[in-house]
Amino acid sequence: MNKADYAVELFNKGFNCSQSVFCAFCGDFGVDAKISLKMACSFGAGMGYMGEACGAVTGAFMVLGLIYGRNDEEDKYSKARNYMLVKDFASRFRKLNGSINCKELLKYDLSDEGQLNAARQTDVFTTKCLKYVKDAVEILEEIIAEN
Repeated sequence: MNKADYAVELFNKGFNCSQSVFCAFCGDFGVDAKISLKMACSFGAGMGYMGEACGAVTGAFMVLGLIYGRNDEEDKYSKARNYMLVKDFASRFRKLNGSINCKELLKYDLSDEGQLNAARQTDVFTTKCLKYVKDAVEILEEIIAEN
């Protein structure tokens, strides 16, 4: 199963967008799936239903950090490279979807209980969010292949 399909499968099992994107890559880098799911849990729905940065985007940023992030105090290059790739990802995601902000993508303010309930009633999470999860994984795969 490819990563995009695996991420969609995770999302369909009830994991959030951030968890689904991050966990699709965790095994490639020796990160335990259960730990990955826990690490990414807070970032779904625009960071815990705050409607801020899209969870699929933050999951992707976590993957980029996992692969390209700085972990050595002597390494002065990795941080800048990682930030460049984060910006590249955000640019590609915006080009496909118009924004990286959950409120703007879903057209609902998830921090408002009434709008959150309205979003649930319209199945916006299963329609739009699935696309964002898949897009995030596919963009990540492109960036990784290029770098």
